[in-house]
Amino acid sequence: MTQVTVKNGNLDYAIKKYKQKLARSGVPSEAKKHDAYDKPGVRRRKAKKEAIKNARKNERKKKNDRD
Repeated sequence: MTQVTVKNGNLDYAIKKYKQKLARSGVPSEAKKHDAYDKPGVRRRKAKKEAIKNARKNERKKKNDRD
């Protein structure tokens, strides 16, 4: 369980920090994965699309590092 202490009664700051910690823990994305059933073919297509996207992103980073 993610916990945040409220300092000096600053609730807005505590809520902001809680949301950041929760997002970093991966709970929302894990819940989203289990929200609905994906057929195996859909999962494969999504994984392939994500791999292509990451490969292109890495190529851009390598190209920018060389320049």
